[in-house]
Amino acid sequence: MNPLGTYRPGHSPLHRLSPGIKLVGLAAAILAISLAVRSLPALGIAALAVAALYALAGIGPVTAWRQFRPTLWILVFIFAFQWIFTDARRALLVCGILALSVLLAAVVTLTTRTTDMLDSLTRALHPLRRFGVRTDLIAIALALTIRTIPLMVEIAGQVDEARRARGLRPGPRILVAPIVLGALRTADGFAESLSARGLD
Repeated sequence: MNPLGTYRPGHSPLHRLSPGIKLVGLAAAILAISLAVRSLPALGIAALAVAALYALAGIGPVTAWRQFRPTLWILVFIFAFQWIFTDARRALLVCGILALSVLLAAVVTLTTRTTDMLDSLTRALHPLRRFGVRTDLIAIALALTIRTIPLMVEIAGQVDEARRARGLRPGPRILVAPIVLGALRTADGFAESLSARGLD
């Protein structure tokens, strides 16, 4: 139920595609959407393209929704902020682009093993080793980043569920402070695990 979800085995064209190509394609697609989508019709066309990509990967709408759902309240907050300070059209475009970016990232992680992505990135960074760059540490940092994103979304979901269970209204003190504390506890856990494995 994370936006960057667990790998789902399959034999679709996207599953068979090289992890490196998928990562480059993901970056290019997000950049293209961010630059090209300037109207609601363009946003609709981009949404249809992302839906076609999910169909090509053999990922149904239920799975796609489960990946996207934890980010919904964040998009609602951003939409309200944009509407207040700009207008409804701008709010729709900004949230639409963010939503499509999340879905694109999800389809990549659903069709690619994390280890394969890291191996591909490590190979791409290999030439930097001759300059003394620790590519293994970069790979660890990327692995932690990939793992941390769904953890942060999970923490945010737990905080929001606790708020609803107590009947509290959403607000900075109710939502932001517990999320920040949860993020710090997670970071401490990562630091202790790395130290226990001899990594400073």
